[in-house]
Amino acid sequence: MKITKIHLDDIKRCYCASNIKIKNDNYLILASEDPHVLCAMYSGENFSKKEIIWTDAGGCMSIIPVPEHEGEFLAVQEFYLKVTQSKAKIVWGKRTTNGWLIKDILKLPYIHRFDIYRKNGINYFIGATIATSKQDKNDWSVPGRIYVGVLPDDLNEELKVEILVDGLYRNHGYWHDIDEEGNDVGYFGSDLGIIKITPPSRIDGTWSIEHVMEGNIGEIALVDIDGDGEKEIMTIEPFHGSAIKIYHKNDHKYECVWQYDNEIEFAHALVGCQLRNRSTFVAGVRRKKAELMYVSYQDGKYIANIIEEGVGPANICVVNEDDRDLIVAANHTCNEAAVYVVEDE
Repeated sequence: MKITKIHLDDIKRCYCASNIKIKNDNYLILASEDPHVLCAMYSGENFSKKEIIWTDAGGCMSIIPVPEHEGEFLAVQEFYLKVTQSKAKIVWGKRTTNGWLIKDILKLPYIHRFDIYRKNGINYFIGATIATSKQDKNDWSVPGRIYVGVLPDDLNEELKVEILVDGLYRNHGYWHDIDEEGNDVGYFGSDLGIIKITPPSRIDGTWSIEHVMEGNIGEIALVDIDGDGEKEIMTIEPFHGSAIKIYHKNDHKYECVWQYDNEIEFAHALVGCQLRNRSTFVAGVRRKKAELMYVSYQDGKYIANIIEEGVGPANICVVNEDDRDLIVAANHTCNEAAVYVVEDE
């Protein structure tokens, strides 16, 4: 593979990396976790066209496109781990002829990860709080929760949520996956391990909760990297952790089969994906060498490949196109928004 980097922008404490499709074109969205630092969208040839979404907010942890609503997304704003009481909230972004409309739709203290699952024509909201309340940054005495609700088709209407799971300390890890039946599912990681959550088949149905694995899990990603028909799990352990591992399922139990050799600190970004039609994990570390790297499986071995050092991605998003793939990177350590274009040699 040939990987070419495009520097998109200088963004202080760049944290969130996302992608939204508008008229079948990919638009890259990157945002900061700092107050009053921009969120911007990049498009066109070499993504040189820049469109400001907001400049008056910060604490952006996640941005998720709204299914069946082109040019619309939900996002976390005002998440600040050091701030009590928490200001964290979900906002609705809608692209209009006069620019972006941003509207608050749900206030939820310490909301960090969230997603939208579409099933049988219904959009379901699912959100994870990293904690429920905090006295200071290092207070983890009150666990986080997972909330669910039905997302209104008209987002001017109230989004109502209820608690699905409680008692999740350092509730930080999340991965959106597709199950064997083609349904959206979610894997959530905390000090209590990994749980898998599946939305109901009907609007008044019951959400499924399955405990997958024990451990202090900071981040999660899944892909069938070895091609045996069973998805492997890559983790960052523990919260903001010092270890990156791959787990393989044997006899209904996950066993660690690989660990990244390099000394790392504050590993944070993790994705399971296809890079040029090869199953791959992509990971990012924010301290020490602050590397962006990918792991592939070749000739019976897991191979780690460094893409760039000194960048320190907080989050990454992989976008597959016909003749290339894109690794969208919120390079937090070097205050940069970037995209790495992956092509065949």
